Amino acid sequence: MPQHNERPNAEALRNKQQLYYDDVAEGMELPKYIYEPTPTHLFRWSAAIENWHRIHYDLDFALNHDRLPSILVQGSWKQSVVPQYLKDWTLPGGWPWKANFEHRAMLVPGDVLIMWGKVTGKREQGGMGLVDLEIGMKNQEGIESMPGTATVVLPIRGGKPIPYPFVPPED
Repeated sequence: MPQHNERPNAEALRNKQQLYYDDVAEGMELPKYIYEPTPTHLFRWSAAIENWHRIHYDLDFALNHDRLPSILVQGSWKQSVVPQYLKDWTLPGGWPWKANFEHRAMLVPGDVLIMWGKVTGKREQGGMGLVDLEIGMKNQEGIESMPGTATVVLPIRGGKPIPYPFVPPED
């Protein structure tokens, strides 16, 4: 099993070489991010976003009132992982563009959360390389919690840089 919070550190991201549209092939897997949220992480997230639903930080309430297996990882926390994951993969000159996903399974402290992605297609549009992805977050048992899709924009080798701020290409 991968190690706790396995993902690039700030120095690795600063020194990251650009991934180009030309380097990507259908079926290519993105690096996995591994998270192991604790009750403290979930409490801090609840406080930061002012989500006071007790199922995210009060174990007795979650177990006895709502009959849940434990406190639950917040959907908003899982959602926050998606743009970070996509941004880190496209750095320094690419952009996450679109993401769609569903919340399908509960995740709890003690679960190892694995954010994953796979290239499902690519196309050039407006001088930019668009890459379609299948994405998801599963636990250590392979239960998919958040299946979805995404599109990122990568520069084409020898082409123009992706504009900042990013302006989506026209159809």
